[in-house]
Amino acid sequence: MSFWPGEKLRYAETHFKFKLPWSLLYKPWPEIIFDAPFQFVPGIEPYLWIVVRDADRFPTTIKNAEIVLKRDAQSREAQTQDAQFQDAPQPDIVIRKDLNIDVREQIKFIPLVLGKIPAGAYEAHSKLTVERNGKTQTFERWNLPRLKPVPLRFKILNEMPPIAPGYAAGEMHCHTHYSADHVEYGATPEVLQLAAKAVGLDFVNCTDHAYDFAFTQEDYTKEADSPVPRFQKLREEIASLPAKDDKGNNMPLMLAGEEVSVGNSKGENVHMTVLAPEGYLPGLGDCGRYWLENRPTRSIKQILNMTEAHCFAAHPFQQMGMLEKFVFRRGYWKPEDLQLKNKHSIRGLQFWNGSRDEGFKLGREFWINELGKGNYLLPIGGNDAHGDLNSMTAVDLPLISLKYTRAHTFGNVRTVIKLDESGAKQKPPLSLAAINAAFAADNCYITDGPALWWERDHNGITFHARSNKETGGGFRYVRIYGRRIQSNGKLAPEEEVMIGSQVATPDHADISVATLGFAYVRAECETATGKFALTSAAQLR
Repeated sequence: MSFWPGEKLRYAETHFKFKLPWSLLYKPWPEIIFDAPFQFVPGIEPYLWIVVRDADRFPTTIKNAEIVLKRDAQSREAQTQDAQFQDAPQPDIVIRKDLNIDVREQIKFIPLVLGKIPAGAYEAHSKLTVERNGKTQTFERWNLPRLKPVPLRFKILNEMPPIAPGYAAGEMHCHTHYSADHVEYGATPEVLQLAAKAVGLDFVNCTDHAYDFAFTQEDYTKEADSPVPRFQKLREEIASLPAKDDKGNNMPLMLAGEEVSVGNSKGENVHMTVLAPEGYLPGLGDCGRYWLENRPTRSIKQILNMTEAHCFAAHPFQQMGMLEKFVFRRGYWKPEDLQLKNKHSIRGLQFWNGSRDEGFKLGREFWINELGKGNYLLPIGGNDAHGDLNSMTAVDLPLISLKYTRAHTFGNVRTVIKLDESGAKQKPPLSLAAINAAFAADNCYITDGPALWWERDHNGITFHARSNKETGGGFRYVRIYGRRIQSNGKLAPEEEVMIGSQVATPDHADISVATLGFAYVRAECETATGKFALTSAAQLR
């Protein structure tokens, strides 16, 4: 393949062979990596996954695996303190498994149960031996060329992550194996449900690309006769997942959502996530299969008018390079794109997309500006994880190099919603109706660790912050912000003011604030280890 005008631009992947230019990433082997959830809550036995992609093209035998679990520095120090009356601290844990598994599938996840392991933070140094066409290879973590191996990192928790009573925690932006092209692919819904259970989630909104449904699973460049059957297959696959585990406990509720490429007010492609739409929503604007023909196929308003499901601006200010802007015609969200005067408008902004980077800062500022106009959009957190249970690998320079980051780990940044359980004698099973009702209301928070929420009472608003050893212990700060109302009843033109704060606080705080004269109040907090949370705005008029 060449890059002459008129040809389809395709990204490099390790198993594709190009005529011109030659790919430094080409390997006649399937892509194979080790993956694992970033944490395991109490009651979940830790495990790893061996992920094999495109073995249908390159049949391979997985011979054997060796995993060496090492405590990280912090865990080793704590272990030494706890073991002061013992002869020696616990050594590394070595696990060896003979597998001899022939893999022929397009994508396969092979679980490796690690057994009972003491709580703590671990590095997993994983080694795999594979065989293909009489040739044997042994590699650490992955067989991706020109990418240095790094260990898996995960925690085995002593206690559950803190959560506000009566709330449910969810992953709002992630991808299954239905999001697949030359660069990206996701996990199966079954794997994501198991991972959600491991990290402590209650629900998952699977937001596969609208444009990926429009192409076949067998050939990412070949258009399907219709995207509807593939979207329906995702819904059926999710509907077949168990509601209970083998012990009778609830499994996380999985939802078939969608990430739709839509046109903003400037005719640029932006992304919108949808919470379990009634049917497939089209959007092929920046799918990358049409060379430079990447104009939006539907506007934001058109898609909003096609569904009654809750819709969210996905990573509205995620920074991008010139290639994305020029080739894919991608842009940023504008205030007019929120369609707030439309019958169906954007419900929230997913400005926390895996990390508190520049996109987070600009998105948070955009959200606060909208609050200042009286537009009480919800803050949404997600990770945009394509599988990526422990870290993300992707193309860095096409044909030349790959990259690695921990910024988009499944379930790390979560959106926590308040359920309406008034009058219920016992906690009902989580349902799509309950989740929809929660997003129609105004009470939620986003977090990568601590719990932070507000309650209305006869005195006004009380904020609650909770942490534990697993999420960083005490708080560096808990801050309460608000915006005043002028005598004419309009919101004050100046910026928010801080109306309450606590610093160097223990792992719990309850702060009541006087709200007279304010249109809304909200809170943010950060733990001693940098874990963060932020609430929605509590409206006061």
